[in-house]
Amino acid sequence: MALLGEKSYVNYEEQEAALVDFLQNFKSSSTEAADQLEGLNLDGDGDDADYDMVDDSDDPAPGASRRRRRTQAKYMEMLQDIADRTRTNVLIDLNDLDTWEKAVDPERQLKLVESIERNCHHYIEIFSRAVDKVLPQPTQEPSFKDDVLDIIMTQRSKRNEKMQEQQGEDGGQAPAELIFPPALTRRYTLNFKPIVPAGASSQRSMKALAVRHVRGEHLGHLITVRGIATRVSDVKPAIQVNAYSCDRCGCEIFQPVTSKHFTPLVECPSDDCKKNNTKGQLFLSTRASKFLPFQEVKIQEMADQVPVGHIPRQMTIHCHGDLVRQISPGDVIDCAGIFLPTPYTGFKAIRAGLLTDTYLEAQYVMQHKKAYDDIVLAQPTLKRMNELERTGQLYEYLSRSIAPEIFGHVDVKKALLLQLIGGVTKEVGDGMRIRGDINICLMGDPGVAKSQLLKYITKVAPRGVYTTGRGSSGVGLTAAVMRDPVTDEMVLEGGALVLADNGMCCIDEFDKMDDGDRTAIHEVMEQQTISISKAGITTTLNARTSILAAANPLYGRYNPRISPVENINLPAALLSRFDVLFLILDTPSRDTDEELARHVTHVHMHNAHPEAPGGVVFTPAEVRQWVARARSYRPTIPKEVSDYMVGAYVRMRQQQKRDEGTKKAFTHTSSRTLLGVLRLSQALARLRFAEDVITEDVDEALRIVEVSKASLYTDENRKDDHTPSSKIYHLIKTMEASGAAAVGDGSRGELDLRRVRERVLAKGFTANQFEQAIDEYSMLDVWQTTGEGTRLVFIEAGNEDVDNDDF
Repeated sequence: MALLGEKSYVNYEEQEAALVDFLQNFKSSSTEAADQLEGLNLDGDGDDADYDMVDDSDDPAPGASRRRRRTQAKYMEMLQDIADRTRTNVLIDLNDLDTWEKAVDPERQLKLVESIERNCHHYIEIFSRAVDKVLPQPTQEPSFKDDVLDIIMTQRSKRNEKMQEQQGEDGGQAPAELIFPPALTRRYTLNFKPIVPAGASSQRSMKALAVRHVRGEHLGHLITVRGIATRVSDVKPAIQVNAYSCDRCGCEIFQPVTSKHFTPLVECPSDDCKKNNTKGQLFLSTRASKFLPFQEVKIQEMADQVPVGHIPRQMTIHCHGDLVRQISPGDVIDCAGIFLPTPYTGFKAIRAGLLTDTYLEAQYVMQHKKAYDDIVLAQPTLKRMNELERTGQLYEYLSRSIAPEIFGHVDVKKALLLQLIGGVTKEVGDGMRIRGDINICLMGDPGVAKSQLLKYITKVAPRGVYTTGRGSSGVGLTAAVMRDPVTDEMVLEGGALVLADNGMCCIDEFDKMDDGDRTAIHEVMEQQTISISKAGITTTLNARTSILAAANPLYGRYNPRISPVENINLPAALLSRFDVLFLILDTPSRDTDEELARHVTHVHMHNAHPEAPGGVVFTPAEVRQWVARARSYRPTIPKEVSDYMVGAYVRMRQQQKRDEGTKKAFTHTSSRTLLGVLRLSQALARLRFAEDVITEDVDEALRIVEVSKASLYTDENRKDDHTPSSKIYHLIKTMEASGAAAVGDGSRGELDLRRVRERVLAKGFTANQFEQAIDEYSMLDVWQTTGEGTRLVFIEAGNEDVDNDDF
């Protein structure tokens, strides 16, 4: 007994006619510039989300900018590109369909958008049929050199014409359109872009589900899931239409494949073979078959989506066509797709019983944090950049915007800003590669906000990976050999350093790592590669990443009774690979402690950082835009700057020798130290948007290297003096120790007074305060001015063990 039929409440023919009308008559009033600027955070108004997106253009085709015009039929232009073979993807924006439906059908009787969201997989076929009806003729004659399908269709149509001539009009075979399945003749893939609520300024307003919130009620629906990509398979061809040729009658037989498994045809089903009862054998014709690129992606829940005590859940995403190669491991994405079930196969089916697996058929992928090269800067943003650049305070503003909720650490934040920008990576003619990424280690007492700085840098960097020393193994940092569940082959799965390629890898609790695991990153920090020889796989992986490590001294806190080397307790081979090693000590100071307490209580009361003195604090999205523009420059080093840097390096070596004699050796000064100063100088030149490095950049780089160990030389018993004269004195003394602002002949203890004045005034002091400090310490016989007021000479520069705090 047959089941009773039920009348369908949806008229698919009427909906298909409406979709044809939509494709033909919908006109887009948006311009190319508006599409590019959509989603850019220009003024930072109300945007405090953890992740920000620069929206992709609706038209990702290579020649889109040439074809975009005002108030034109958007989808007819797109279909014309399909007919001309310059485009392979049709992206239907449901916002456009919703706008058109409101204008044409105010009562929403057709319910097009609602129907597509509820039964998306079926409406892809309905939309494809509508596209086939309105697909225009190509404006240029297609070339038969590449597409085998055109040759077969041409030959079949010619053969049909000959058969019709021989047999008459009524005796001819069916036309070619009825022989070829629609999936074979379509030279495009159709995808839907999910709808964004009205009034939303960016894609962030779209509701993205966590993996654990996807239920059975979402089966067949178009949903958006947020997660981080953990595994991305290789791109492989997936069969869509299988083509055969018969050895008896010569007919071409096509078999559409709609599931993961199919049974190949063996006997020819054509009329000739059936009439003659010959049972011709079919041979697979690979060139006439149609394949689609296929990629499997595994995404995992974000850390803030996982309840306490639970482990993150995973979801499988299938990408086809133009959606492949859009996701890399470590990317935070919002993926819109169709939630579908898939039965287990093989031995898994026997073990699973009645259970089925689920996956997401990807339709649209939105990246949360785009790479620096992909960020498009808007004209208002560039105008604001130029205005702030002319103030000369850009370096201070940007460094102040690094973790503004954390009090102090001004020089540490400047070093982190330069690490985000990085130096210039060079390729020598013989293939040798000199890294431009800057590595920084923060060594300090507990409670100085090292981990918070690392978390912020992870949020700002487009590709930021955060890991801890005790929770990371050498294999987890580099690469592990695993068995691919799709192909059952042994494959390499990249660790934290590989996921952070072209980004930042922040390693917390660096001192808690095992020595064997810590040696795994030695190669990464200098050669920026990972060499693997495991399970028959011998290869080299790229790990072009900047390392930001945070560690505690031996026994937790810094012990002033033992030497700095014993406190740090890291091997010299590892320390030399860090360009800057900051030693941050937590020393009691009444004024500083009071300011810190006021800052912390203000953050807790108002849930925001206090207002900066200059009033300019950038959001993470704006910092990323500044860094993206700075990284587009490749500054070079002129001859005079090179000579100045050579003299500075010689003085640093001499200072290191003197420190070893007084047991104040911090790190060993080697050629890697010179390369570190070079990278910091290039980063400072990039920050000025300049093509050349100047001596002031080198001075600032030397100052950062010197100030990183300044807390080591502070006397615990001295009384703090915070008068402007004392601050200026300590600043000038730091210049003298680092070699910054030294005169041309490199004489120790002699500084160029003009450059000293410029640097002191740049720190916010007035000219009167500078003159008063010079006169005050001249009367104390600390220094004197020579050369008609052009040089500043320290009188006691020859005494190496002088205590600077006696004055």
